[in-house]
Amino acid sequence: MGEQREQTAIVAGIRLDVWLWAARFFKTRSLAKQAVETGKVDVGGQRAKASRLLRVGDALQVSRGEEVFQLSVLGLSDTRGPAPVAQALYAESEASRVAREAARAQRLAMRDGFRPPEQRPDKRARRLIMALGDIDAL
Repeated sequence: MGEQREQTAIVAGIRLDVWLWAARFFKTRSLAKQAVETGKVDVGGQRAKASRLLRVGDALQVSRGEEVFQLSVLGLSDTRGPAPVAQALYAESEASRVAREAARAQRLAMRDGFRPPEQRPDKRARRLIMALGDIDAL
């Protein structure tokens, strides 16, 4: 008879990189591990190792690209599931959410007025660009 893996309701802790992967902050566990090792994830205000055991109630700061998340851990999981299940694993602080939205709005405002071309320049347009000396526009 085959053994079945028991699911326990109470888990003492789970690796930080596994939790970040299961909570869908990073696509792969190795990306989550790399982010932890490069200091983009703080636990309780301190840098942590990828193997650190994460517990319910821990406070996290996750920097992903230009976004910074202030989180508190609500649940533990070592399996990656659908997004609604993953979002139930943490709660983002209201201040963090407002700051992220403000930064996003500022980034959008900075590129206001820029419209990328709809297609690549043709031969004539490329020659004009080269004649103007704007080589970076290619």
